[in-house]
Amino acid sequence: MHFEITVDIDASPETVWRILTDIETWPEWTESMRSVRRLDSGKFTTGSRAEVRQPRLLATIWTVTELIPGRSFTWRATSPGVTTTASHEVIDRTGLVTVRLVIDQAGSLARLFGRATARLTRRYLELESHGLKQRAESGREEHPLDARPNDL
Repeated sequence: MHFEITVDIDASPETVWRILTDIETWPEWTESMRSVRRLDSGKFTTGSRAEVRQPRLLATIWTVTELIPGRSFTWRATSPGVTTTASHEVIDRTGLVTVRLVIDQAGSLARLFGRATARLTRRYLELESHGLKQRAESGREEHPLDARPNDL
């Protein structure tokens, strides 16, 4: 099964990339995520892993399989009979950024699982693309040190 959505964002590619790769803050800007927890430390790069909890879905471990800094990252999750690959691409169009989000499901149970969750998957892609757009365009890009200066 293949699902894809694009959204144009009026923000710099650097801003969009920072928000997109600060995965633990995703629940702040999309209702499709309950929590995202990095399972390793350091730079977000190929091999980085995270536990993602989404409403109506089981917790899933995602592993980054490819990352082109400032441009795209792809990660993969596996469950019995289904491998899900999610791609996140930031396309600089001079003055405008297009973000392309893709979900591909493969494996012996992919067709069955994909059909059963198609509506939810499309809804989550919509929530994620619109939430990212709103966050990037609002200027509310926050970093942990910026968000809690009194805690230092």
